[in-house]
Amino acid sequence: MDGRLTGSGLGDLLAGVGRPDDPVVHVGLDASVTRAELEATADRLARDLLAAGVRPGQAVAVSLPNGSDAVAALFGVWRAGGVHVPLNPRLTPTEQAHVLDAVHPAAIVTEGMHVEALADAAPHDLDVALISMTSGTTGRPRPVLLRHQGVIDLLDGVIGTLRGGRANDPARAPMPNLVPVSLSLWAGIYQVLFAFRVGAPVVIMPRFETRAFAGIVRAFGIRSTVLPPPAMVMLCDDASITDLAPLRYVRSISSPLSPLQARRFRDRFGIAVLNGWGQTEIGGEIVGWSAADSREFGDAKLGSVGRPHPGVVVRAVDGHGADVDEPESGELWVTTPALSAGYADGADLSDRLSPDGWFRTGDIGRVDADGFVWIEGRVSDMINRGGLKVFPAEVAEVLRLSPAVVDAAVVGAPDDRLGEVPWAFVVPTDRAAPPEDSALDALCRAHLAPYKVPVRYVAVAELPRNEIGKVLTRELLEQVTDPGEP
Repeated sequence: MDGRLTGSGLGDLLAGVGRPDDPVVHVGLDASVTRAELEATADRLARDLLAAGVRPGQAVAVSLPNGSDAVAALFGVWRAGGVHVPLNPRLTPTEQAHVLDAVHPAAIVTEGMHVEALADAAPHDLDVALISMTSGTTGRPRPVLLRHQGVIDLLDGVIGTLRGGRANDPARAPMPNLVPVSLSLWAGIYQVLFAFRVGAPVVIMPRFETRAFAGIVRAFGIRSTVLPPPAMVMLCDDASITDLAPLRYVRSISSPLSPLQARRFRDRFGIAVLNGWGQTEIGGEIVGWSAADSREFGDAKLGSVGRPHPGVVVRAVDGHGADVDEPESGELWVTTPALSAGYADGADLSDRLSPDGWFRTGDIGRVDADGFVWIEGRVSDMINRGGLKVFPAEVAEVLRLSPAVVDAAVVGAPDDRLGEVPWAFVVPTDRAAPPEDSALDALCRAHLAPYKVPVRYVAVAELPRNEIGKVLTRELLEQVTDPGEP
């Protein structure tokens, strides 16, 4: 056990970031950790895990707040040959038990890098790197297996798109990669791995706050970064944030950003918004914008999630698996080098694969003549109102046009005659004076076909969201099926 432990696959990325004495992790503006320090912490954890009985291919749950230890734990688990399972420290005991029951880890790592051995560990293939939970917006989260090589291939595809075929300039120090989301999420882990793949340090935000974000951008000279759509909305809504210089590009992550919000952010800060799209089961982002595409197409494609990265093919199909042409939309099917190895609960992806190997994403969208992909909604979210399709995101965007509404979401409620009808949940700007239903109805009728107009408007204090801001529609549906006091 003496000497430096070596990683494999993603575990090797840490050794390629700067020199041993270079800071590779900054925590806000207050602390930084060198590569040598991070490697030492990772190696100590690896030894502790091996001493606790963790064997290659076994899962290790990690429940740590955002910070340098959370980054070191990634590499410590991999250097021990384990499979990293991120756990949000804010999970309730019941939620944590669901994850542990699904993945059967050999140990759990908690604050202070404390290691607790667990019984009945399940083995996995040695190429499995992570077990990432799906977002759980419409149902219970599921544990997805992601492979080392698949993630590396995906990273290289995105890097190739962003560089546009240009080689990295060895004379120029890589810009730090700002990580504004939780490291208990695949979106946060992905940003760390992305940075280390290009040899860049990371700046970790303990939590997202608008003023802290603006301060970090200034202090580190951040020219491009990623943000989930709710964070962009928060920045637009904060009157004290008037400038985000030197930021030039923001890549939207975790969910598609609507054209309305993309334009609002761009107009307020003069920053180009590059949308993107992916899913946990396919490793993360597989479609996105490059700076070159932004310059060439600009507003003409605003709202699209971009074009497929190298090695990725996207098609829109009808209910029989036949291709549909624009302007028609269909379910998006993809092939990608980072397809998941299945689920840690024993289920595979067979029910998501076509007979010839295409992955059914469950997203509805279209691919235009220039290869840009447009997302309209989820198959599971789509409301079938008597045979007519209603996409909740479209209706919610119209409701947000009201100055009396700060946030909105739309779900399908059961209806004896039509099957489903749309209900709208709105967060009033003034909670003491929620908007009149008649005003919201008139707004919707001015912008939407009659069948898309909600049949009921429910004022709520806030919308239930997960860590990356996605609305938990299953919790709203509970109010539909048991419509008591909201």
